[in-house]
Amino acid sequence: MFSIPSGSGQDEGSTCQPGVVEAYSHRQEAWEAAHSRFETDEQEVRKFVGRLRTMGAEGWPRNSEIVELFCGRGNGLRALNKLGFTRLEGVDLSASLLARYRGPGKCYRCDCKQLPFHDRSKDVVIIHGGLHHLAKLPEDVEQTLSEMYRILRDGGVVGVVEPWSTPFLSFVHAMCRTNIARRLSRKVDALATMIHYERSTYEQWLRQPKTVLELVEKYFQPTRQSFGWGKLMFVGTKRRQNTGSTGQVF
Repeated sequence: MFSIPSGSGQDEGSTCQPGVVEAYSHRQEAWEAAHSRFETDEQEVRKFVGRLRTMGAEGWPRNSEIVELFCGRGNGLRALNKLGFTRLEGVDLSASLLARYRGPGKCYRCDCKQLPFHDRSKDVVIIHGGLHHLAKLPEDVEQTLSEMYRILRDGGVVGVVEPWSTPFLSFVHAMCRTNIARRLSRKVDALATMIHYERSTYEQWLRQPKTVLELVEKYFQPTRQSFGWGKLMFVGTKRRQNTGSTGQVF
């Protein structure tokens, strides 16, 4: 789920310095352990099924080719399968999370800024939290959105859910800073731990809502957009290309 710092590489054959790799691995392992405590696989699948229904997934053709980015342990793919979708693929950087997935989808360990799919080859791209893990905003976020745009067919759908600064999220953050709340609630303690290990990118994301929305709406026309309970939900369709005098898209 984490983005490795730019220039450090991310997979086999990486040129990372050992200290960088070890620090990244420790943070990743600690975050993944906290995420596992936060909710079980079955709880997360149920949550994603409800979220996908809110996105309008029950109205999508069941033969849609769907990719989930930052798919982690694959529970979003399992939720899609429960709704009747079978042409599923997932992408994540974490080999340990991907190894936990059991289902009909095909998963790839790769960077979401360089997707292993042909142009205009997918019908739907889903993100259940992942853009806020990227190291650089706006650069990395725009590169990922551009890749999503590239692989979507004309009229293709995106569904994105990410953390968002709301009064409810401020309350949750206050609970995470309270020792007694962390002792009394395993879920609060797990969330506080996750925030600790992703703090730099998490806070960077929450500080720049205008930039985030401008980037997303640059590539995708919103059909549904909501802000509540500490989350942004964005559902949209691929915008038509606008080629200017320079010949560049957008």
